[in-house]
Amino acid sequence: MASDKRRAHHESVGGWAKRLHLTSQSVMESLLRPFDLGPTQWYVLCHLAEEGPTPQSALVHLLRVERATMSGIVAALVRKGYVEQIPDPGDQRRKILRLTAGGEELWERLPDPVDEILAIAFEGVPQEAQDHAIDVLRAATERLTARLPARHPRK
Repeated sequence: MASDKRRAHHESVGGWAKRLHLTSQSVMESLLRPFDLGPTQWYVLCHLAEEGPTPQSALVHLLRVERATMSGIVAALVRKGYVEQIPDPGDQRRKILRLTAGGEELWERLPDPVDEILAIAFEGVPQEAQDHAIDVLRAATERLTARLPARHPRK
C-alpha cells in the first residue's frame, strides 16, 4: 500500500510541479552551457540588465539563495568579467553589483532560456488553462510560505 501512496504523490500536482521545475532547470542549463553560465548566474545578469545596479544582499532575497551561495556566484561573474562590485556610498560594507561592458555585451548575445522553456512547455495550452494553473500554484505556495518560520524571507 505504501507504494500506492507514493505513486499518488508522484502523480499529484506537487509531483508534476517538481518534475516541471527539474526538467526546466535541465533545459536551462543546456541552453546556457555554451556561454559557461549556470541558471542562477543568468538570473543575476538578467536582474542587473533589466533593473540596473543592485545591492548584492537584495539579490540574496530576490533569488532566495544563501549569502554564501550568492558570494560564489558573484565571484564567478566578477572573475569572468561580466559583473563588478562597487562599495555602496551609504554603507561601505555593502556591495553594489552592476554589469560591466563585457556583461552588457554578453547579455545582448544570450538566449532567454525562460522564454524558450515556456514556449516549448506550454505550446498549444490555452491561456485560460495556464492562468488557472498559475492561480492554483500561487495559492499553494502562499499557504506554504505562511507556514515557514519567521527567519525565512517571504515574498
